[in-house]
Amino acid sequence: QVQLVESGGRLVEAGGSLRVSCAASGRTFSSYSMGWFRQAPGKEREFVATISWIGGRTYYGDSVKGRFTISRDNGANTVYLQMNSLKPEDTAVYYCAASTKWYPVKDMEYTYWGQGTQVTVSS
Repeated sequence: QVQLVESGGRLVEAGGSLRVSCAASGRTFSSYSMGWFRQAPGKEREFVATISWIGGRTYYGDSVKGRFTISRDNGANTVYLQMNSLKPEDTAVYYCAASTKWYPVKDMEYTYWGQGTQVTVSS
């Protein structure tokens, strides 16, 4: 069982930067691949980024590639999403999720989900 709590979401101006965090409970955090998804009002949930549990391999959705960076600190049981050059279309609730798969990029591959943190980018 893994419990996930996101934090750090807030209002930011376009072009700015923000880092959101996801703290995980449990002693086996390092055994899970971690991902970030987002969902804007009226839209489907969108894959943002993933980081594998072995090797820290990362992969990003096309809309955030080159602007966002996912990282993890296994000692702190935390995964981060650094967001740079933010755009109004990045406005969404951001969710972190945990998966036992090595390199999950689909939401159906994730078992545990957090409650989300709101990120709003003003134009």
